[in-house]
Amino acid sequence: MTTVTDRDRPVLTGLLALVAVAVVVGVVLGVATLLGTRVLGLGEASGSTGQATDADTLFLPPPSPTDPPSGPLVTLAPDGGPTQVVEAPTAEPSPTESESPEAGEISLSAGQTSVSPMGQIDLTGTYPGGEGAILQVQRFEGGSWSDFPVTVSVSGSTFATYVQTGRVGEARFRVVDTDSGVESNEVTVRVG
Repeated sequence: MTTVTDRDRPVLTGLLALVAVAVVVGVVLGVATLLGTRVLGLGEASGSTGQATDADTLFLPPPSPTDPPSGPLVTLAPDGGPTQVVEAPTAEPSPTESESPEAGEISLSAGQTSVSPMGQIDLTGTYPGGEGAILQVQRFEGGSWSDFPVTVSVSGSTFATYVQTGRVGEARFRVVDTDSGVESNEVTVRVG
């Protein structure tokens, strides 16, 4: 019977030595990391609890009105083209009776003047006194108004919806209150 000594297994001895060194180095690095975080104050309980400390402050100044711009307003073109200068308004224009609809009148406006076929046309407006009313969108075609497959309800005297059409040319739209029959003004959008 022969005995096997460590000299007969050099690979196994080398692997055991590497594992032992790795464990010792890991323990030393772990202790050094723990001591380093304690010394630097990292991972303290006060920062992670969500509790406010004396050093934590947040200051929000009270809101105050600002003055309107006094000089010209400059808009830079995105492609480096010519800039546009618009004079700042001097005073807020007061709406006239023809600009603001009376109670029971529907005022309609379109967000676009021209779109591509099937492009979105935003329709918005006001209907004072028409709270909760259902408005039917209509399109002028073939010499008369026909229902477009879109309705919108009035909330807070205002309404907003959109339509899409693939018919090329001028499209004329309006809205009609389905209960009272009150009609809005018409808007025209170029499609195509």
